[in-house]
Amino acid sequence: MTNQKRVWQGTSLGALVLGLGSIMMPAQSVHAADAVDYSDTSNWLCIPGNSRACEVDMSTTIVNADGSVRLEPWSDNPFAPIDCFYVYPTVSQDTSANSDMIAGPEEYNVVRSQFARMGSQCKTFAPLYRQVTLTALRANMTGNSDLTPDRELGYQDVVDAWNYYLENHNEGRGVVLVGHSQGAGVLTRLIVNEIEGKDVQDKIVSAMLLGTTIQVPEGEVVGGTFQHMPLCENGDQTGCIVTYASYRDTNPPPATALFGRNGNGTVSACTNPAQLAKGSNELDAYLSNVSPEGFSSSDVSPWTTVGANITTPFVSVPGLLSAECVSNEAFSYLQITVNADPDDGRTDTVSGDVMNPDGSINEGWGLHLIDANAAMGDLVELVSSQAQAYQWR
Repeated sequence: MTNQKRVWQGTSLGALVLGLGSIMMPAQSVHAADAVDYSDTSNWLCIPGNSRACEVDMSTTIVNADGSVRLEPWSDNPFAPIDCFYVYPTVSQDTSANSDMIAGPEEYNVVRSQFARMGSQCKTFAPLYRQVTLTALRANMTGNSDLTPDRELGYQDVVDAWNYYLENHNEGRGVVLVGHSQGAGVLTRLIVNEIEGKDVQDKIVSAMLLGTTIQVPEGEVVGGTFQHMPLCENGDQTGCIVTYASYRDTNPPPATALFGRNGNGTVSACTNPAQLAKGSNELDAYLSNVSPEGFSSSDVSPWTTVGANITTPFVSVPGLLSAECVSNEAFSYLQITVNADPDDGRTDTVSGDVMNPDGSINEGWGLHLIDANAAMGDLVELVSSQAQAYQWR
């Protein structure tokens, strides 16, 4: 595979296909390929001894409603009592159908955005894997059959990375599984095939499967996608599932939306991370201070109206976003509300929508680009609570 990394600039389709990997696809035969050697730390984005993608600046500017700002520093915890194992979403811009094992800016950026902050609560593990690329998904959506990805290849890579981690790094510790979109789909398969009903299930502190669809029978917390691991119902519960797909309150999922779709006799599971973390609907968001590279999201708006120069990679906006799980006959999802106040000194908008070529919002994808960021502080706090509960169980 080529070492050349291509930046896909300005195309709305790049963002649209970001979520396709979370759909459970029929299994295809694994093409002949050499297995990845996960004892080689260069095949990891984050692993003790080579945490290259997780040892980054995570500092945040907190922007209050009146426009005042203050700096929030961040550091990891080298003595964290549990581990976190992350599988990233569809980000590779390689020109091949499956990505190579050479990390480009897109892999580094998504780890920083969605996972590195977990390092304050857990030791971080994030394998590279030969995922289905944006290029292949774009070709699929436009009817181009020249690129046919091997959907089993990336999944088997993650299985191998998971087994290597268990055999060489776990040492009896609890572990949180974290994935978004294609990564969440891969972890869903891993749980079903390799974890549920086996001894290793006892090691699972929780599984955070974001930007995907997990089915449960209506009114139940287990059954459907998973037979043994229930949805999380409180913040100190362990061995459970955190999952949701997010949409704006002003742009609910249309009939063609993929995420959050209810099944035949089942509903799409939704667990509100803010409620689990602190019993409130107010989201503790950590939003990127730059637009996603290569994806069609609206540009980041100025965070204040008072001219503050914000240079940190992340911004926190207390009270601006709130969320609740809502459902109708067709969909169940996390509805996010922007609590705008045009009279205060802070922005009234957040970016994160997938955009059509004409500049309109593609409502079918909701806030897929910020599924994790919109609730990152709550997810981190939830890991903290679950880690403590796991240690004292």
